[in-house]
Amino acid sequence: MSEEAFFNPINPDKVAENPGLLPYAHTAGGAVIKPDDMGKVKGRSMLAMRQQTDRQMNQLYEQMEVLARQAKLLADRKEISERIYDAAMGFEPIISETYYLYEKENGADLLSLVAPEEWGRSFKYSRFLAKVTLLADHTWEVEYNESN
Repeated sequence: MSEEAFFNPINPDKVAENPGLLPYAHTAGGAVIKPDDMGKVKGRSMLAMRQQTDRQMNQLYEQMEVLARQAKLLADRKEISERIYDAAMGFEPIISETYYLYEKENGADLLSLVAPEEWGRSFKYSRFLAKVTLLADHTWEVEYNESN
């Protein structure tokens, strides 16, 4: 074989033998390929990541606030329930029934079946504290007397 049989008409100084592997356009009509500015790419990615994690953290804080409010309400209900069970009562309370909590002159509490307006002139307690309803979990729903 002669050398002329293997002659390559492509000038290796001006044209690549594998143009598809070049990191840039190799013809006038080729797509413009610009290297990415990695600083901008990382900056945008960091911004998106921070926004997303901040949004998720805010959702968690809101959920924590709801749980904290529920825990406070439950603790308050427990506290008033203990006070009611410590009060004098001459009957066994029934679930879903309404009762009335009074304070005696000596500071002790009394749970009664009689509403404040039903006492007439014979009201013998220092003050009416609350209207209460026994719930199924044996805690009490309380409507405080706002006139105290």
